[in-house]
Amino acid sequence: MTEISARLVKQLRDETGAGMMDCKRALEDTGGDLDAAKRLLREKGMAQAGKRAGRATTEGLVGHRVDADHGTMIAVGCETEPVSKNDEFQAFAQKVLEVVDAEGVEAAQRLEDERVELVAKLGENVSVAGAARFVAVDGSTISAYVHPPANKVGALVNVTGGSSDLGRRLAMHIAWSEPRWIAREDVPEEVVSAEREIYASSDEVQSKPEQAREKIVDGMLNKRFFGQNVLVDEEWIHDGSKTVGQALSEAGAEVLEFERFQLG
Repeated sequence: MTEISARLVKQLRDETGAGMMDCKRALEDTGGDLDAAKRLLREKGMAQAGKRAGRATTEGLVGHRVDADHGTMIAVGCETEPVSKNDEFQAFAQKVLEVVDAEGVEAAQRLEDERVELVAKLGENVSVAGAARFVAVDGSTISAYVHPPANKVGALVNVTGGSSDLGRRLAMHIAWSEPRWIAREDVPEEVVSAEREIYASSDEVQSKPEQAREKIVDGMLNKRFFGQNVLVDEEWIHDGSKTVGQALSEAGAEVLEFERFQLG
């Protein structure tokens, strides 16, 4: 067996970030060939990443960056809380944010090799769970909110009119309430029809007089479906006496788009 010097092991470790014993074994398996050892470590890392790909990444970080003309939010997941606090994991999450912020959502794919290497190094699955980048249009304002201290849920919102403070409060509301659509017209008709059928078929409705059922179903849709899934119909968390739509109307504002990310 080729004698592997400590200097060569250290060099491979410095260049790949792999564990000391992994570096030594890779060098032994490749007869001390540094480049071949790098390839071997990479291949093993890809194999390990493949085995871990199905594992849930319920921990991690949601990060954001907002500039005058655009805003970005990303979610990078891992399996455990200690890894979410690991310096290398956090550095990777920061790099994902920087790349998406500079080049757009699709650019996150360029970091796949680094993700695979990180999986091998940390010993658990790491995933880019979400990425969004909004561009300001016609004077709109982009705001973001990530809930501390865990930083596992956040929202990015693009608003025309109103103020930056309103935008931040909207992002906070979205992070908390988890709406699926901005307005009722955004909800697919087949989704509304399916919900209506569920309510109409329920014992709660069927036990009522037939002539009253349609009105009861309408009320259930308004309160239980639209009121919990459509942003403008939701109760405004900052003032329970009004809906989000009313708060927006009072401020002369409109939500153009939003994205919400949650880990876990």
